[in-house]
Amino acid sequence: MLVLPDRDAAEEVLEELATRFPDLDDPELVRDALAGEDDAEDAQWLLVVEAPEDGWTEAQLAELDAVARAQEGWREED
Repeated sequence: MLVLPDRDAAEEVLEELATRFPDLDDPELVRDALAGEDDAEDAQWLLVVEAPEDGWTEAQLAELDAVARAQEGWREED
């Protein structure tokens, strides 16, 4: 799962992942409101990315990290 600061960043990462990993299933884009916050400005966006059948390689995980960091986000493991 990639955590991103806003919807624009999440959509950019979604496009980037489609280019870098064309064989992946489509990631799910989810708005994650912070606890107790109703304002859309206080939401993070999550990209739920399913691992390939063979699992992630270290190189692929490094790519995911780099793509997320470029948009001020990060990767969280399940």
